[in-house]
Amino acid sequence: MTTDAETVLGRRELNRALLARQMLLRREPVTALEAIERLVGMQAQAPNPPYIGLWSRVEGFEFDSVSRLLTERRALRIVLMRGTLHLVGARDARVLRPLTQPLLDRYRAGPAGRGLDGVDMRAVADAARALLDEEPRSDKELRTLLADRWPEQDPALLVWGVRLMLPLVQVPPRGLWGKAGTARHTTLDAWLGEGAAAEPSIDELVLRYLGAFGPASVQDVQQWSGLVGLRDVVERLEPKLVRFRDERGRVLYDLPEAPRPGADEPAPVRFVPEFDNLTLSHADRTRVISDEHRKRIFTVNGIIRATFLVDGFVHGMWKAEKRRGEATLRIDPFAPVPGPERTALEEEGLRLLAAVHPDAKAHTVEFLS
Repeated sequence: MTTDAETVLGRRELNRALLARQMLLRREPVTALEAIERLVGMQAQAPNPPYIGLWSRVEGFEFDSVSRLLTERRALRIVLMRGTLHLVGARDARVLRPLTQPLLDRYRAGPAGRGLDGVDMRAVADAARALLDEEPRSDKELRTLLADRWPEQDPALLVWGVRLMLPLVQVPPRGLWGKAGTARHTTLDAWLGEGAAAEPSIDELVLRYLGAFGPASVQDVQQWSGLVGLRDVVERLEPKLVRFRDERGRVLYDLPEAPRPGADEPAPVRFVPEFDNLTLSHADRTRVISDEHRKRIFTVNGIIRATFLVDGFVHGMWKAEKRRGEATLRIDPFAPVPGPERTALEEEGLRLLAAVHPDAKAHTVEFLS
């Protein structure tokens, strides 16, 4: 291990390192699939945010490119890190899904799963697998079918348990840009074919996290993944890593060759969508958003609002809508935006509207303050 634990990385240095790896200092000339894999997946609780996230990161991004990945089964939507739906490459789905199973098992063993005590959930999961292998089904359809066999049980709770036990893919048209559709699921093997056996590696998962989000602490890795007990993994990897400290004295780990731009590296304005992992993947998120502002973007019902970056940090929220053929992007700053950045936000906002609503008869950017 290269030890540089006396080197302190300030908040701006951590910010620039994160933005560089997240492709938010400059758009990268990569394919959509390459970007998704570099980011170790993108949170996809709602269908559209990953498209916006890729538009802000990938040079010449085309919205149809992700839809093609989904219909061609080269990318898919599946529950992974933190027990949330993610858009990932097909190869990563096979590798990452087994690694996140302990998290899902912990959920099922927790208070929410007490209603399943005494239920033979292995038999329920086997029955559900057969039904979902047969054809993709909605939760409502699966509840009805399982209720026929286990009429004394809460069917919604049975389906909840099944979703924690089986690797389920949310299939198109759900998730396609501009398409609507009921969420239907099938099993990962049914969707991709059994293929070659995956070789999941928790060590590789931690290294990939550092490549996309580092430098980071053990607590940061655990926050992003939802897994616990990763200190032993990080300590095992120490010979491959460099080590720093943040301004509070916490040890941070990183890949030796990963980009760590200086604190003065210019950072352009950027629009970040709802649920983006940029604001979700550290225990200490002050490298990109203040604690005060974080409370404003995280709602009580689990929504993480879309944000925009000024000088690399979250400076406010935004929302785009289309009414009567006119597309409007409303920008809600947390504090006054300096004149040059305000102009840059308006220009970037108009480009975003043109990409998201190309058929609108007018595109308008409005500042709420």
